[in-house]
Amino acid sequence: MSAATLTIDLSAVAENTRRFVRAGSPAVLAVVKADGFGHGLADVARTAVANGATWIGVTSVAEGVAVRAAGVTVPVLSWLNPVQVDVPTVLRHRIDLAVPSGRHLAAIVAAEPRHPVRVHLQLDTGMARDGAAPEEWAGLMAAARRAEVAGWVTVVGVMGHLAMADRPGHPGNAQGKSALLRGVALAEQAGLRPTLRHLAATAATLTDPSAHLDLVRIGAGLVGIDPSGSTRLRPSLRLTAPVAQVRRVGAGVGVGYGHTGVTGRPTTLALLPLGYADGLPRSASGRAQVLVRGRRCPVIGVISMDQTVVDVGDVPVEPGDQAVLFGPGRAEPAVEEWAAWAGTIPHEIVTGIGHRVGRSVR
Repeated sequence: MSAATLTIDLSAVAENTRRFVRAGSPAVLAVVKADGFGHGLADVARTAVANGATWIGVTSVAEGVAVRAAGVTVPVLSWLNPVQVDVPTVLRHRIDLAVPSGRHLAAIVAAEPRHPVRVHLQLDTGMARDGAAPEEWAGLMAAARRAEVAGWVTVVGVMGHLAMADRPGHPGNAQGKSALLRGVALAEQAGLRPTLRHLAATAATLTDPSAHLDLVRIGAGLVGIDPSGSTRLRPSLRLTAPVAQVRRVGAGVGVGYGHTGVTGRPTTLALLPLGYADGLPRSASGRAQVLVRGRRCPVIGVISMDQTVVDVGDVPVEPGDQAVLFGPGRAEPAVEEWAAWAGTIPHEIVTGIGHRVGRSVR
């Protein structure tokens, strides 16, 4: 244990959920993959449902089982599974499955489920990633119709994902919407009657009402992250660590491995007992800042596996003082700032905090 603490504010998750529900979206699916974006799968799922979410989204069947174990009863959709998915577990825990290919569908049929498996046909609408490629759509729809008539599946929805949703107005978004609607039309031509069309995640939900369709999938937005940069959501994390050691040094002192940081004046260095093994991005070395006694202070030298050194100047710091690495306060560094310092996105910062860091949920 690093003695650092990640404080998770579920009231922020609740407020963000209500904001999306109030936005007039037809239905909100709360995405709790990656341990609820690092906030705790069970806590985020229960909080989202209590504040108006009517679906839960996960990547794996195992995550879906964990959602059920948390007492959540609303529909659960899992969309990133191997071809040979555990169909009995899916049925036992009432989990909907995304079907991204004919092989996935065939494996469900081959399992001869005792009851129809609820499926969402997953289409590649412009990412060349998950989902069936456009040339496969007609065949997938026909096979899904045969499986539905035979009683193996019930086609509940058709889903896709937008590659450019964080760039409002990008022509790729319109192309993605058109592609999904083309897929829905093919499904209907095959005799399917899906009741849910879903495409929008957080960014598109905030910036493009035409992408809402029948269901929106909110993950990052639940925890205060807007990938589009268009909306101020409420952050839900604060990461703190105690100062473990303080030393006064002169000018020209090299700090840490390789002496990548060198003091430019006489100063005070404060050692924090956490590093990249705890989720601080090493790439933020020399750029990141932390809040110590109300003042922003720069990280000096390289962020090590277990240790980070901060140049606190003449701030009167004592061992045991709490440093804030990021948080929602006005003066505190934000998760988005850490992402910028590291050359990444906020999602990676919040999902990367390691298990040596203690959790405090409120």
